[in-house]
Amino acid sequence: MSTRETIGTAVLETLDVEEAHALHLANDIVLIDVRTPAEYGFEHVAGALLAPVSDFDPARLPEGGARPVVLICGSGMRSRRMAERCIEAGFSHVRHVGGGFSAWKAAGYGYLGTDTATGAHVPRP
Repeated sequence: MSTRETIGTAVLETLDVEEAHALHLANDIVLIDVRTPAEYGFEHVAGALLAPVSDFDPARLPEGGARPVVLICGSGMRSRRMAERCIEAGFSHVRHVGGGFSAWKAAGYGYLGTDTATGAHVPRP
C-alpha cells in the first residue's frame, strides 16, 4: 500500500514494491532508475529508464503525462531525494518505490541481470 506525504503543496507518494510491480506490468508508469550507470548496467528492472543521481535533472522528466513517472534506486533513499528535488523544481505529485530495487528482488520480481561470462543481459530470477 502506498503512503502519501504533503510537502508544501506537492504530494510525495511512496509506492510499495507490490504496487509498483503491478503498475509496471500494466505499463501504467514510466519507471526511472536513479542509480549509477554501473549499478543499472549490472542489473535493473526491464524497461526502466536510467537517469542517474549524478546528472539528474527534473526538467528532463515528463510531468502530467499519460503515465506517471516513478523513481527507483537501490534502497529507496536516492529515489526519495530525487523525488524531493522534483518537488523543489515545481512538480505537484512525485512517486518513488519504497525499498527500491532491493525490495523488488527480495519480492522475487523479474529483472535483467548480467551474465558475467558474456556480459549479456539475462532475465532473472
